[in-house]
Amino acid sequence: MFNLLKRPIRTADLTGSKLFNQDDFYPAFLKDLSNCQHEAIIESPFLTQRRLATLSPILQKLKARNVKVTVNTRDPLESDEEYMRQEAIQAASKLQHMGVQVLYTGHHHRKLAVLDRNILWEGSLNILSQNNSCEVMRRITSSQLAWQMVRFIGLDKRMN
Repeated sequence: MFNLLKRPIRTADLTGSKLFNQDDFYPAFLKDLSNCQHEAIIESPFLTQRRLATLSPILQKLKARNVKVTVNTRDPLESDEEYMRQEAIQAASKLQHMGVQVLYTGHHHRKLAVLDRNILWEGSLNILSQNNSCEVMRRITSSQLAWQMVRFIGLDKRMN
């Protein structure tokens, strides 16, 4: 069960990673996202229209270039607060209107992104809702680790 890779992880895959905080994450992530050629997967348990407004221009450009974009998030109906529930429903609707595949996972709390199955972002920052919090994200360039993550979380079986 724990042997998810057919070959061992090379030390260089992790030592070449870089850490980001809430202040420098978005410029680096938006650059990576803009350069995406084939597929962008974003897992963020919460969605807000404010944060989506930051990402929408790039997501729309990706869709215009026929890049497959998938967002996996928590089901908005799981929110205890009506305001957050409505925020998430409206943000998901905007994503779907752009042509983004939106998946819902119960009790979802992962924060990560996989770009072109070569760049893996993982950490504590809610990519599609972060606001006024102290967070950390790690950027890893490794197709092996990116593929491992997609398989591990089971998205490869749920995406179109």
